[in-house]
Parts: sequence; structure tokens; C-alpha cells
Amino acid sequence: MNIILLGYMASGKSFIGKKLAKTLKYDCIDLDDFIESQEKCSIKELFEQKGEIYFRKVEQIHLKTLLKDKESTIISLGGGTPCYYDTMNMLKEDKNVKTIYLRVAIPELVRRLKTEKAKRPLISHLETDELLTEFIGKHLFERSNFYNQAELVIDANADGNEIIEDILLKLF
Repeated sequence: MNIILLGYMASGKSFIGKKLAKTLKYDCIDLDDFIESQEKCSIKELFEQKGEIYFRKVEQIHLKTLLKDKESTIISLGGGTPCYYDTMNMLKEDKNVKTIYLRVAIPELVRRLKTEKAKRPLISHLETDELLTEFIGKHLFERSNFYNQAELVIDANADGNEIIEDILLKLF
């Protein structure tokens, strides 16, 4: 079984993915890191040089490859991955996949993201906390329909160990 972690940027997908993988003795792959290694450039450079549409196509191709080739793996998706093409239906139809949405409140997302905006192409241009809050609120509204299709919805505002415990209780 592969476990797919999804949620907004800074929801803890990579961090929780690593901790959960260690606990379950699974492999762990961050989809963005995998894309960067395969494409030989950063996500930011892909966005800047080839645009978001190209990035979303490449993202889908690499996710399909991972799902086909991997077993007992935690895969942390990018924040937008579930929202493009038919990704959520593809994940729901895959009998070898469990999807988990790490849900985080907007104020906590703002707190986590304001120090790392430069590394995030979608928000790097937002200059104030107010603009960041507005952007995240709008984005979450647009994406929540996709995120909420996950098999499990986990409150990820908590401490990492509490999140892992909650996931394990609901998974098994």
C-alpha cells in the first residue's frame, strides 16, 4: 500500500511523510523533490522557464510513474497536484493507495509560509501578511473540494507526533 499525503503548501506533507515513513518502515518520496531530480532543475525554475501548465503535465507524468513503480511508499504531493487533470479520481480508483489530507488553518499556514515565500513560486510576489492571507483563503476555497476527497482528513495544526498518532489510529 502506498500512502499519499496531500494538502496546501506548508501543511507538513514532507515533514509528516518522513516521520510516518520511519514509523511504518516505508520509503518516502516528496513529489516536488522527485520532479526536480528527474527534470534537473528546481520547481521555481520550471515555473519561470516553462510555465505552470508545463509543470502540471510533468507533475502528473511523474506521479503516475511513482504509483506504478512503488510499493510501501509515502508520497507527499505538491499542494496543487490533486487539483489538476483527473488526479483525485486516479488516486481514489487505485486500490493500492490511501489518501490523507493534512488540513491546516489559514492563520497557521500564513505563519508557516511568510518566512519562506521566496522559495514558493505561487506566493513569492505577495508582500504583506494580509495579501498572503487573502491568497491562501482564495486558494483553499478553490482546492478544498479536491482535498476533501481524500480518504482521511487529519487536523495538521497539532504537534507532529500527535499528527502521526492520529494517522495511525485512522489508518489501521
